[in-house]
Amino acid sequence: MTKLSLFFKKNAFNLLSWLVTLAIAAGIVFGAFAWKKSTSVAQASAPVPTAAPDENPPDVAMPALGGPEAFTSISRDIQLKTNTPADKPRYKPVEYRVVRGDSIFAIAEKFQLKPETILWANYDVLQDDPHSLKPGQVLRIPPTDGIFYQWKENDTLETVANEFKANVEDILNFPGNDIDLTAPKIASGAWVMIPGGEREFVKWLVPTIAKGASGTSSTSQSACPNGAVGSGAFVWPADNRFLSGNDYWSGHLGIDIAAGEGAPVYAADNGVVTMAQGGWNYGYGNVIQIDHGNGYSTVYAHLSVIGVGVCQSVYAGQWIGSAGNTGNSQGAHLHFEVRQGGGFINPWFVLP
Repeated sequence: MTKLSLFFKKNAFNLLSWLVTLAIAAGIVFGAFAWKKSTSVAQASAPVPTAAPDENPPDVAMPALGGPEAFTSISRDIQLKTNTPADKPRYKPVEYRVVRGDSIFAIAEKFQLKPETILWANYDVLQDDPHSLKPGQVLRIPPTDGIFYQWKENDTLETVANEFKANVEDILNFPGNDIDLTAPKIASGAWVMIPGGEREFVKWLVPTIAKGASGTSSTSQSACPNGAVGSGAFVWPADNRFLSGNDYWSGHLGIDIAAGEGAPVYAADNGVVTMAQGGWNYGYGNVIQIDHGNGYSTVYAHLSVIGVGVCQSVYAGQWIGSAGNTGNSQGAHLHFEVRQGGGFINPWFVLP
């Protein structure tokens, strides 16, 4: 055996190990070069020169639109009408058609106005009576609180401002009035907004009748002997404790409580009945009035049934009649008033 073959025989394992190591190292180096080559950026193509004014523009191919390779986006409809923000100022009146279930209070809230503003602007339709509201009526809705007024021939800014307790400057500067400030003149018959203006209401009220009232004894006026006296602790005059129409405000001196036709009506406190009368009664319809003997009296209107008589003592929570839709009323409910010393107070102040 030669020395070379003997050397390989003695060192075969070592030589094999070195060969494997070299093969692995070569593979790593080769793989690194291959990866670098695959991720390198290809050289950009030469830009196409812009054509000079006297040359023909180059013919550059553009990608086809609408094909399968075209960019896909979310479509959007064109909006031809811009939505006006709800709180954007309004300077001109608008019309509103009354629907079933409406009340002056609810309409005013819808347009962010005071109820009296709506009532004042529609005297020709409602005659200052919020119960005159009927479905189908078209109301004029002013742009702001105050008086919407039709100018008369001899009116002046000063006389109109004084009549409605308003300021001349507010009338002049209201944008919807379109008044030329250099020569302020308002034509007779023109409608003008009187911002902040106010006037008295035409009152359609059942008079307060005390149990000691003088005169002939009847269903409308009494001279009752002493009877039950109120405790001052009022109870609700109906089973429901929420409104079905107008709340208390200067043009509606009571609250309209939700009560269907025939629903029970109760005395709000102890007292003596001083009025129990059917008929129109200033638009109250069938009405009961109770004197509580402590300065308070209460009124129950639009009843379908009157269950008590004049000079009868009643007690808090006692059934006195049934709710209805009589008089100037559009839908069954209970109109409830509280009076103190002959004046009106908000029923919410005394109801629990």
